[in-house]
Amino acid sequence: MDYISPITNYHLPMFSSKLLAWYRHHGRTLPWRGHPDPYAVWVSEIMLQQTRVEAVIPYFERWMDRFPSVQSLAEASEQDVLNLWEGLGYYSRARNLHKAAQLVVDEFDGELPRSLDGLRKLPGIGRYTAGAIASMAFGFHEPTLDGNIRRVYARLFNVEIPADSTEGEKLLWSLAAENLPKGKAGDFNQALMDLGATICLPKNPRCSECPLKDFCLAQKLGVQEARPVLKPKAEIPHVVHSAAVITQRGRVLLAKRPSKGLLGGMWEFPNGRVEADPARGLAKAIKTGTGLKVRAGEAMGVVQHAYSHFRVTVHAYRCELVSMSEKENLKWVKISELDEYPMGSVDRQIARKLG
Repeated sequence: MDYISPITNYHLPMFSSKLLAWYRHHGRTLPWRGHPDPYAVWVSEIMLQQTRVEAVIPYFERWMDRFPSVQSLAEASEQDVLNLWEGLGYYSRARNLHKAAQLVVDEFDGELPRSLDGLRKLPGIGRYTAGAIASMAFGFHEPTLDGNIRRVYARLFNVEIPADSTEGEKLLWSLAAENLPKGKAGDFNQALMDLGATICLPKNPRCSECPLKDFCLAQKLGVQEARPVLKPKAEIPHVVHSAAVITQRGRVLLAKRPSKGLLGGMWEFPNGRVEADPARGLAKAIKTGTGLKVRAGEAMGVVQHAYSHFRVTVHAYRCELVSMSEKENLKWVKISELDEYPMGSVDRQIARKLG
C-alpha cells in the first residue's frame, strides 16, 4: 500500500526542527541521558524493553551503583544479577545482559562495539535496541522503533495496516529512516519517544499540544484514536498451580528453575500444575514436577499473576515432606536469607508469608 507523505523533502527540516525545539523544552530528564558511558545507554535500553520509564528509573540507578561498568557486570554472579533485577520482569533480559557483558569483556576489550553488526551480535540486542544505542550513545545516523515511535509514525502517516505485522513493521522502519535528520539522530529518536510517552498517548492523545499536529494525517482525518492498527490478540490461557512450602528447623526447600525459559535461573517453591481441586492435586503435581513426596497441610493463600502469554493462579500450602531424592536444583535455605535468592513475583509473595 502506497502512502502520500505529509512530510515532503521541503517540509522535513521544519518537521524535525519543530520536534527538536519541543524536545529541548519538554524532553524528560532521565538518569541515562547525557551519560558519558555507552554502557549506561545500553543498560537503560535493555531495561526499557516492554517496561515503563517510571518503573525503570530506580532499577537503573541501583544497577549503576552496583555494576558501574561492563567489567563489574561481567564479573558478577548470575544470582546477584537476577537478584538486582527482581521485580522488573522479563528476566531473560538480565541473563542476556550478563552474558553480553562477559562477551564484551572477552572479545571487545570491555568496550561496546561501535557498529550495528557488532551490537546485534550481543545477546538481547535486536534491531530496535541496536539503533537506539548506535544513535544515542555513538551519534550514528540510525533510526530506531520502539512502541512510542511506532504509534507516532502510524498516526503521522495514517498507517492503516497492522503496525505489529511484518508488512507494517517494514513500512514503519522505512518511515523512521526516511524522516531522520542528519547529524541529529540521537536527539530526534529520543524526542519521538518522549512525544509518544507524553503527548501522542495510546488513549486520549493530546493533539492540541502536539508540535507535529500540522503534519499528522490521522489527526486531520479524526482517526488518531484508531491508530496504530493492531492485529487481534489471541485469548490468554489461564492455568492453576499448587505450591508446596516445606519447612524444617528454620529452613525452607526451594527449587531452581532451568537457566533457559520463563524465569530462568530464578528460585521458587516446588510446584506443579493441577487440573481440579488444588489441595487434592498437589501431591501428584509435586511428585511429577520434582520427584518430592509431600503431604498437603494448611492453606497459606492464593496468588495470581499475569505473564505476557498466560495467567496463573497459585495455591500455596504448608506441606510435610514424606521423602526426597538429592537433586542439584533443590536447596534448603534459611528463611531469614530468602531475600538473597531471586524469585518471580508469585514466589516472592509466598515467601513474604513466611516472614
